Amino acid sequence: MAEIRIRNTEERIKGEENVQAFLKSQGVLYEHWNTAKLPAELKNKFELSDEEKTQILETFQDDIKNLAARRGYLTWDIISLSDATPNLDELLKKFENVHTHTEDEVRAITAGRGIFVIKGAEEVGYFDVELEAGDVISVSQDTPHFFTLMENRQIVAVRLFIETEGWIAHPYADEKFQSK
Repeated sequence: MAEIRIRNTEERIKGEENVQAFLKSQGVLYEHWNTAKLPAELKNKFELSDEEKTQILETFQDDIKNLAARRGYLTWDIISLSDATPNLDELLKKFENVHTHTEDEVRAITAGRGIFVIKGAEEVGYFDVELEAGDVISVSQDTPHFFTLMENRQIVAVRLFIETEGWIAHPYADEKFQSK
């Protein structure tokens, strides 16, 4: 279950209803998918073949199509990151810069853990959304944010897009942002 850390105050928000209510107040969609239906051999696997990626997409096909129909997403894929990912540190440096997109950034976590760092309302400032398997988040277009991995540096997620080319990051310079 997702947990939120508000950076300015170190306040933690826990529990699905509390997390969902806070994120909704910040314009962020949060849902939960049932990962129990994922085959056991894929629950903690972070190096995936194309066939295994297809199997994950097929497992969550109904959830994906439901979310896509409600939010206008047209295409989706799987991203899998771990220490086995070539040039992972360089990739993470690219991810770990505050930016915006002209469409929502969506992640449905099927294995592992990750963090979205999001700029909230002025009175909230930046907050971290710590995600784990089953968590689904959609950061609204034009919202400053970035995504990174947690300590274990392992994640598998379904990404959904409106634009078939995927997201294009637009750098967002913010003197108020502090990396930790």
